[in-house]
Amino acid sequence: MVTLASDVEVLARFGRALADPIRCRLLLALRQAPAHPSDLADLLGISRTRLSNHLACLRDCGLVVAVPVGRRIRYELADARLGHALDDLRTAVVAVDAARTCVDAAEKGCC
Repeated sequence: MVTLASDVEVLARFGRALADPIRCRLLLALRQAPAHPSDLADLLGISRTRLSNHLACLRDCGLVVAVPVGRRIRYELADARLGHALDDLRTAVVAVDAARTCVDAAEKGCC
């Protein structure tokens, strides 16, 4: 059963998805065109198992859907507007104060 998420929940799901660089690369790849898992794994240079885990996360977040194509599964963004949102986020200017990074930045890959 498909349910609609609240505005805050949608943003939280998007944030969770974007918190990992591989998921960011995966979303950007799917922004270009739908693709099969084997092609995505090759494109990103990761194992199919690792890719499967990231695709499961993106499905759980509601950002991608699996579409059966014959015997294979193709993945695509759940809504074309997500591609526009990714473009807007990718090109947004962010203000970063180099002297104020979190103490765990190197370990967590943030900030």
